[in-house]
Amino acid sequence: MKLVNKIENLKKEPIEKTIRNRVKEFEQILKEKDKEKIFSELCFCLMTANWQAQKAIELQKELAQDFIKANKETLAKKLKEKGHRFWPQRAEAIIKAREHKNTIHELVLKEKDEKKIREWIAENIRGLGMKESSHFLRNIGYKNLAIIDFHIVDLLVAENIIEQPKTITKKKYLEIENKLEEISKKTKIPQGELDLYLWYLETGKVLK
Repeated sequence: MKLVNKIENLKKEPIEKTIRNRVKEFEQILKEKDKEKIFSELCFCLMTANWQAQKAIELQKELAQDFIKANKETLAKKLKEKGHRFWPQRAEAIIKAREHKNTIHELVLKEKDEKKIREWIAENIRGLGMKESSHFLRNIGYKNLAIIDFHIVDLLVAENIIEQPKTITKKKYLEIENKLEEISKKTKIPQGELDLYLWYLETGKVLK
């Protein structure tokens, strides 16, 4: 498989160290057990849905305390000022997510089954589907879930690993995740880390 070879080659390049360091940053969040940091990552993932990851990173740095404390009107105003495309919807989603902040914190610290955690989050946190729930869990230190966005789909289609899906239903998401798990096993890289390699291959960037 050509994609496996490309990843193996990247493991020999300087980018490997960058990816390793990023993964350590993710792991540290879960180790610290900081409720606000964990919730901030969930809000980051709410921000990235249908928006640019780099801008969401900037927003997270600037509005971390607002994610925790601001009322809906204040948060919506700040998101609008910062240019978020869906500022009213995201403000409302963050306020709703706060209702589950304690439950999420307890769940990610006690539950060992990553797929069970993802299932709960996707069902209970408005605005977080399979992709965003997986993204959140990877960003706080979990490793074994695929983050399937259009960059990853485009790469897998170009590599003739999957056919272009018309839509990504839950069933289709799990099918693609199984394909990525095969690559994960061949490269001996867990899926959360593999995502960073794939993102780099497709975009030339390592974000989060």
